[in-house]
Amino acid sequence: MVLFSSGLQALTLPAIFSDRMVLQRDQPVRIWGTGSPGTEVEVVFGKSTTSMPVDSAGNWIGLLPPFEGSSDPQILHVTNGQQTLTFTDVLVGEVWLASGQSNMEKPIGEKKGQRPLPNYQTEIAMADHPNLRLFQVPRYGKVVDENPSVLRWLPCSPETIANTEFSAVAYYFGRELLYDLDVPVGIVHASFGGTMIEAWTPSFALENEPALKEVLEEPYFAWVEGVQATELFDSMIAPLVPYSLRGFIWYQGEANAMNGEGNIYSVKMKALIEGWRTVWESPEAPFYYVQLAPFNYSDWLKFPSWLTPEGLPLFREAQTDALAIPHTGMVVTTDLAGDGRDIHPVDKAPVGRRLAHLALRETFGHSSLVAGSPRLASIVFPGNGSAHIRFEGVGKGLANSDANPLSGFAVAGEGRQFFPAAARIVDKDTVIVSSYRVQKPVAVRFGWHESASPNLVNSAGLPAMPFRTDHWPVGNTRPKPPEAE
Repeated sequence: MVLFSSGLQALTLPAIFSDRMVLQRDQPVRIWGTGSPGTEVEVVFGKSTTSMPVDSAGNWIGLLPPFEGSSDPQILHVTNGQQTLTFTDVLVGEVWLASGQSNMEKPIGEKKGQRPLPNYQTEIAMADHPNLRLFQVPRYGKVVDENPSVLRWLPCSPETIANTEFSAVAYYFGRELLYDLDVPVGIVHASFGGTMIEAWTPSFALENEPALKEVLEEPYFAWVEGVQATELFDSMIAPLVPYSLRGFIWYQGEANAMNGEGNIYSVKMKALIEGWRTVWESPEAPFYYVQLAPFNYSDWLKFPSWLTPEGLPLFREAQTDALAIPHTGMVVTTDLAGDGRDIHPVDKAPVGRRLAHLALRETFGHSSLVAGSPRLASIVFPGNGSAHIRFEGVGKGLANSDANPLSGFAVAGEGRQFFPAAARIVDKDTVIVSSYRVQKPVAVRFGWHESASPNLVNSAGLPAMPFRTDHWPVGNTRPKPPEAE
């Protein structure tokens, strides 16, 4: 037991510092906490020592020098001369934050109201990866019933995966990095089903964006009663700042799509990304996210807005537009939704792997890896009733994922009416489309329907991004019938 003189404040660190933690490699490691004003705190890790004063408000923060990745367990000591905190089994590797709503939150196993992943019992039984460390942030950042599985670092095991109900997407992402990088990996998981992006955004980021200032004042919708703008940033993200990490993965958007949003979502993504990068003082931190999968939104009258079948494509367009933000990447999931009638598609392993492959290529320089989906590069209308579409991100070439003709293409003439189009691959990166019903096409759309699951892929089997070449008005909402009000 440590005895303190009158007025001496205990030495503390945030919950993100615990036994079995992973420290970020190749970056200065931030250490911070509280203590008695006027005293000095010393931090020792391996052969490195750093000291810093406690300020008049009782706060202190310091930096350890960068370390190479290491799976050798080490000890972190923090002391003020009278009290010493010791953290054991500390590894050095890659640290990532995974966040979003229910599709990020979804575990491998059973969860009320959701189907488990395929072969979930086997998947959980095989989740024995002691150098993959998991940190689960509870909803609102509050521990309920002294849950021993949250707000502490745990080695990945069948028991911890099951007890924490850890994110399946985050687990598969971390496992893939562990395999490929051969260094320890730490995943901090902070997500909350049914919540909108505004809830995860710091207030200054909303205030700095003219189009979003009113978000802080308007009535706010979420499936979860009472979750307001900025609230989850304050309770679930801010307590993690500025723990040194490499980057972020994000799977969210369903709640905003249900609210009838379109292009404004890309503005909200920009605010979130820049806000997080600002508080972490890491302006180039990678941010990789998941585009929404097919789902029959237009059939659901209980959503705040009654969407048209074009509501989801318009929302996806906003997600694609967010790729203009530097150091971002997007996973396309049009092939992973089954029949498109489950808003929580169960095939999460490919989602996690695709996010990891983006990180491996874009962040870790694995340049030979085909990690992105084919994306519209250019289009030409040669005047013979066809459109020639060139794609980038094709790898060794475009392909058809099944034995059926290419699907998902539609063309329109000056009358702006779209008709299904026949399509064929004519070169490694080019598709020609045409329709006998459109003699002079001027616009092409691809995957432009909420249930579309096209079969055009690149050499890595990644599905092409939905797109449109026109800028014509699109109605994404419609009046609800009286019985739905």
